[in-house]
Amino acid sequence: MLIDNTMAPISLVCGLGNPGAQYEATRHNAGFWFLDALQRVVPLPWRPETRFFGDLADTRVGQQRVRFLKPATFMNECGGAVASVCSYFDIPAEAVLVVHDDLDLPPGTVRVKQGGGHGGHNGLRDIFSKLGSREFIRLRIGIGHPGNSDDVTDWVLRKPSSEDKTAILDAIDRALDEINPMMAGDLEPVMKALHTQQTGQA
Repeated sequence: MLIDNTMAPISLVCGLGNPGAQYEATRHNAGFWFLDALQRVVPLPWRPETRFFGDLADTRVGQQRVRFLKPATFMNECGGAVASVCSYFDIPAEAVLVVHDDLDLPPGTVRVKQGGGHGGHNGLRDIFSKLGSREFIRLRIGIGHPGNSDDVTDWVLRKPSSEDKTAILDAIDRALDEINPMMAGDLEPVMKALHTQQTGQA
């Protein structure tokens, strides 16, 4: 799907992951890793917000005021956090960026898209249900696939190899290089930059 320059600026960024120390280093927490990396370059004043079922930060990225969300629920129940923030601050789905791990992309790959299916991702599935829309923007961080669908649950809840983790963090850093145009909703150049740096595939 092509995204043109008329996209709304991003008003909410939600990184997906599971709460708790036992999940911090697992593949499924790549969305949290993105927010942790972003915090090194953009101050994120996190505060717990029970009404939003997670931790919320409110700051500016470039000229854009953006709220950042880490759901405190488990992955398959994260949609309530996203929907509650959108409802309270009157944020349309098109102004939401969800950052998540993606089995269909190899480690070291990061891509941005709008809309589409959930691809079996339980976090996206719950956001579809609670938000009532699929038209949010996704930043897809590749974690690779175990090769057998029966092994997927164990795969996403395990730590990646050191080589894969380095590739994933490098991909996150490349995405952070595009954070200002991404938050401004200027996604075509972001797509071009991210999609042509990695695997040679557009």
